[in-house]
Amino acid sequence: MPSTTTPDALTVATGTAIVNLLLPHHRTAGPGHAAAEAFPHQLRRITDFVREGAPVVFTLPAFPCKSPNPAKVLGHLPDMGERLSLTFLDALCRDVERIHPPGARMVICSDGHVFGDLIGVTDGHIDAYADELRLLISRLGLTRLSVFDLRDVLGHLPPQERRAHVDEHHTPTLEALRAEIGADGHALALYRGITRFLVEDTADHPGTRSALQRACRRRAYGVIRRSRAWGDLVADHHPHSVRLSIHPQPVGAPKFGIRLLEAPDAWTTPWHSAALRRTDGTWTLLPSATGEQQGRLIHHEGRPSHFEQVLGA
Repeated sequence: MPSTTTPDALTVATGTAIVNLLLPHHRTAGPGHAAAEAFPHQLRRITDFVREGAPVVFTLPAFPCKSPNPAKVLGHLPDMGERLSLTFLDALCRDVERIHPPGARMVICSDGHVFGDLIGVTDGHIDAYADELRLLISRLGLTRLSVFDLRDVLGHLPPQERRAHVDEHHTPTLEALRAEIGADGHALALYRGITRFLVEDTADHPGTRSALQRACRRRAYGVIRRSRAWGDLVADHHPHSVRLSIHPQPVGAPKFGIRLLEAPDAWTTPWHSAALRRTDGTWTLLPSATGEQQGRLIHHEGRPSHFEQVLGA
C-alpha cells in the first residue's frame, strides 16, 4: 500500500527530531523537561530549513572574552573550556546531519566588543580572544562553526565609535528596560544574574562592597541594553536563523538556552571559569582559584589550559 505520510508531515517530523537533539542541553532555570512541541519558535524555524532542503543555521551570541578576574579564569585567551565547548557545538551540528543530510552550521556571535567598556576588558584582549577562537576552529577542523563579531558590522570604525553607534541606533531606552525588569520575572532573573557576574568579575575595587554592588547594578542595565542591540544586529545579518542563548531561557521562549559544559549552576560559562578534568574523565567548570585547590594546572602549547583533579585534594 502507498504511504499515507505526507511530505509536510515528514518535514515536521524531521524538525521535531532536530529539536529533540537540542533538548538534553537546554539551559533553563525552570523546572523539569518539556517536549519538542513546547518550543514553537525553534520548531518553526528549523522546519523551514528542512522544507527548503537547506542547512539549519544556528546563531549563538556568546564567547565574548575572558573574565577580567584572575581568580576565575586562567588568562585572557581561550583555553580548554572553549576547546571543549566549540567541539561540542560542532558535534551537535554533525548530529543534525544524521537526521537532515544538509546538516547545520553554527555562527558564534562573539559579543565582547559590544560591552567591553562595561565589563572592564580592553579591546586588545577582546580582539585577541576572538582571533584565537577563529584559529581554534580552524586548527580543530570544526568546519560547521564560524565567528561573527562587531568588526564584521562596523569594522571601519574604532571600537569606542562602534559602541556609540550601537547605543545611538539599536539599544532600547533605559526607561523601557527598567519597566520590563520590574514586570517580567525572566528579565529580572537575567538582570540579577548579570549583576552578580559583574560583582564577581571585579578583582580590585577600592570602595565598599555596597558601592560596588550599586555600580554593578547600573552597569548591568547597560550590558543588557547592548546585548539586546547585538541581538537585533545579529538578526539583521542572519534573519532566518535559530536563535540560541547561553543564558537560561524559559520553555517556549524565542531563544533556546543551551548548556555548553557541565557546571555547578545554570549561569556558569567557559569564559567566566576554568575547566577541571575529574578523575573519572568527565569535565566541569569552576573558578580557577577553586581549581588550584582541587587539581594540578595543565599547560597546552605553552599556556595554562585546565586542571586535572588530584585524588584527596
